[in-house]
Amino acid sequence: MELSVTTVLVTFAGVFLICFMKGAFGGGFAIVGIPLLSLVMDPVTAGGLLAPLFIAMDLFSLRFWKPSTWSKPDLKLLVPGLVVGIGVGYVLFRFLDHRAIAIVMAAITLSFVALWFKNGGQVKARPRSSPKAVAAGVSSGITTMVAHSGGPPLAMYLLPLGLSKQLYAGTTSMFFSVGNILKAVPWLLLARPTGQVWTLMGICLLAIPSGVWLGWRLHEKLDQRQMYRACYGLLIATALKLLWDGASGYLA
Repeated sequence: MELSVTTVLVTFAGVFLICFMKGAFGGGFAIVGIPLLSLVMDPVTAGGLLAPLFIAMDLFSLRFWKPSTWSKPDLKLLVPGLVVGIGVGYVLFRFLDHRAIAIVMAAITLSFVALWFKNGGQVKARPRSSPKAVAAGVSSGITTMVAHSGGPPLAMYLLPLGLSKQLYAGTTSMFFSVGNILKAVPWLLLARPTGQVWTLMGICLLAIPSGVWLGWRLHEKLDQRQMYRACYGLLIATALKLLWDGASGYLA
């Protein structure tokens, strides 16, 4: 990777967008900003770059997503599965076809969103399910390790619960804070950043405060229905990105 002005500006913009999504929706939609990074670096380098930056974003986000915004009963069910999923994802990253994983996750996500719209796009609270929570935690751990796209499995569990927008965002933020800490070392082992990548990380740290704060300001302005519609819209964007990554990989 060449550390040019273009590389710095494009990477800074991508990290800023990820921070904005973190502030607005709590976490899980980092993949929305990754296409910008792919313009100037390969996916593995981008993963190594983002791994430490995610932790910095999470620490700053705690200013806004305090413990009062965490759904602790759900986190108790989700986090153990997340730990297992990241371990499984590390193995899959090294030995299995990432393209197939991306396509399957995209198909499941689009089906979930289509079902929501078919039912009228209403926010209706449904009871918790321990098996679904564990499955969501494991699936999210796998996809966040393989493609920084752990948002869809978690959203498919949390959104039907009808949590308040603060609880939804705070819970996803805490969930991915744990995940980002756990996957940082495996990603750094896989990517092994060079001196130029570490320099780029240092520059991109400057994007975190303003990006997260602006995202949080948007969160404050959205009402409950708008928040949920935005999350389902982002799930569509995430699924299409995963589908493109998987399909284009096979076509290439």
